[in-house]
Amino acid sequence: MSDMVEKRYRVEGMDCASCAAKIDTAVRRMPGVEDVSVSVTSGTMTVRHDGSGDLAAIEKKVIGLGYAVRQFAATAKPTPAASKHDHSHGSGEHVHGPNCSHDHADGQGDVHGHEPGDADDHHDHDHAMHDEPAEIEGLHGHDHAPMSGPWWQSRKGRLTIVSGAALVIAYLVGHLVPAIAPYAFIAAMLVGLIPIARRAVMAALAGTPFSIEMLMTIAAVGAVIIHAGEEAATVVFLFLVGELLEGVAAGKARASIQSLTTLVPKSALLEDNGTTREVPAETLAVGATILVRPGDRISADGTILSGESAIDEAPVTGESTPVRKGEGDTVFAGTVNGDAALRVKVTAAAADNTIARVVRLVEEAQEKKAPTERFIDRFSRYYTPGVVVVAALVAILPPLLAGGSWNEWVYKGLAILLIGCPCALVISTPAAIAASLSSGARRGLLLKGGAVLETLDKINAVALDKTGTLTQGKPVVTDILSFGHSETEVLTNAAALETGSSHPLALAILSKAAKDAITIPTASNAKALGGKGVTATVEGRDIFLGSPRAAAERIALSPEQLAQIATLNDQGKTVSVLISGGVLSGAIAMRDEPRDDAEAGLKALTDAGIKIVMLTGDNSRTANAIGQELGIEVRAELMPEDKQRIVGELQRQGLKVAKVGDGINDAPALAAADIGIAMGGGTDVALETADAAILHGRVGDVAAMIALSKRTMRNITQNITIALGLKAVFLVTTIAGITGLWPAILADTGATVLVTINALRLLRPKS
Repeated sequence: MSDMVEKRYRVEGMDCASCAAKIDTAVRRMPGVEDVSVSVTSGTMTVRHDGSGDLAAIEKKVIGLGYAVRQFAATAKPTPAASKHDHSHGSGEHVHGPNCSHDHADGQGDVHGHEPGDADDHHDHDHAMHDEPAEIEGLHGHDHAPMSGPWWQSRKGRLTIVSGAALVIAYLVGHLVPAIAPYAFIAAMLVGLIPIARRAVMAALAGTPFSIEMLMTIAAVGAVIIHAGEEAATVVFLFLVGELLEGVAAGKARASIQSLTTLVPKSALLEDNGTTREVPAETLAVGATILVRPGDRISADGTILSGESAIDEAPVTGESTPVRKGEGDTVFAGTVNGDAALRVKVTAAAADNTIARVVRLVEEAQEKKAPTERFIDRFSRYYTPGVVVVAALVAILPPLLAGGSWNEWVYKGLAILLIGCPCALVISTPAAIAASLSSGARRGLLLKGGAVLETLDKINAVALDKTGTLTQGKPVVTDILSFGHSETEVLTNAAALETGSSHPLALAILSKAAKDAITIPTASNAKALGGKGVTATVEGRDIFLGSPRAAAERIALSPEQLAQIATLNDQGKTVSVLISGGVLSGAIAMRDEPRDDAEAGLKALTDAGIKIVMLTGDNSRTANAIGQELGIEVRAELMPEDKQRIVGELQRQGLKVAKVGDGINDAPALAAADIGIAMGGGTDVALETADAAILHGRVGDVAAMIALSKRTMRNITQNITIALGLKAVFLVTTIAGITGLWPAILADTGATVLVTINALRLLRPKS
């Protein structure tokens, strides 16, 4: 296939669904354009084209519609293959790249070796902006910048205020000089209508003749013709008020995720040639060393070179308890250093740190339309022209066929035009999905778009990996058996032998010794015995630590001792036996333990009626022990293709399956499942393989993600009901002569505002 080029833009001034629809239609008609994705809530547009398109002409077209455009640097890449989820709303939608290849050793005490791939290899969304093109003054009633300040300082706010003031003046003039009242109201109407009409004409020329601006213009001009100038002026003002409220609501939704970027400090303390100097955080290069003082926010993703401190990671992971971290541990930009100074080696540039990636992923997800949203888009293409036809028939047929009053029925037809605007209906789904994606991201739940959210609502089976998903991903010391020496002596001598080793079991012993504040003596003549254990001299005594079988070759174990070891083995634990000075000293049992929240998280899933199964490559004994402890079905000793096969078997039983794994050795099953959910932390979230990711790796967040989906789908249903219900009521009352133009415009803008406010409820986390 030929290479496709993807360009991503920040489009400012989009505050309603009709904005996105006009831009989509106009750009899609441009030569060379393959696909367009527009998100109102994130204020972005992605254009995929074959390289022959005139990008300057595309930008000019959007500017002509009255919006400001800022271009992100973009990347050329091959057209990707279709994924299992059609995230697009047209052909050729951008899909994340091929599955990552992963290396996984699942066995006793297995530990995952993450290969940190760059999830943005083919997304060079550099934040360097081109100069913002000049915009056409007065062409668009929307703001051309995020509504971060007071609403009255925005262009939209100023136009609304001027229109309102003109309306008040018209009322005063009409009261004082009744003869010129009609002209005063026409003048007041024109203050607000001229910018609206210009936008309507530009939209019509760009391929959207039935825009809300066009309906508004026709209704206002028609009202003047039938001598309802006062109502026309009022309706224009109310329309501008409605747009202003839409802008404020859309700004809140947009700010909810963008506010994350403010967590990263503006400056950093850079170590340079033995001195420390303050530099802008965005200038930090990968490999640089920074100093983070106690109480400071960490200014970049990195690895601790020296120091140990409690890190408050709540801004990134939502975890309220500070995490103790020391040399070699990973820290994230935006988190807060606790009680000690840290030297940190920067591992990601500002544009690629954890928070920047979360924001970027959510914005990209908001551009991908959900099935419901795509259906409503298609529906509205026929709905709006249909409304125009109905309005025309209402205005013309009664006077022609039944001798009705032209003024009365034209008035009713104009009101129906305003009632029929599809704004509230079209925004009902994307507003809810955008709020849901933002809410999830703030809690460490990342989803790749509305299609994923909708599918999660239907999930009734969850297959989970064991190591690193249900368990902590590394062994810990669970038992210390005292045979000939005290537990403290056993642990002390074992730690002395393992000092300096990077083996997972050695690290478990050293971690336990550090936790118990044990002083570790120096070992000499250390020697590894392949497949058996390790020996060394500690404080003048020969020490051996190894498997029970290797220990039995050196010293006899009693039946009672063998029984104790067998019991631990049956619990899925790895046992190492310690011999000190030719005497059986004791034994240490280790196991990769379930996560603290695993049991509660699985219960939340079963309470929701969801079938759960553990899929693991680990040995049956260890897997069954963990499964029995957690009370779930276990399928063990599986190869990657076995996991994929089992997911397929569940699907053939009629189940909608979510596969949860850490992205290592789980790629085939993640791709085969209806929804693939990656468990991980920070930047290593395997997003290329999965449809969603849980940043802080809590099992309970799987249930939270499904619950968020169900809340979102309920919210969308409510929004569609509000949008269509209000229109139906006012359609009947208008034809019956009970309501007129004012209630009609309130029914439209009011429904849009109600729908947006209802969607914003999803931003509030629900316990």
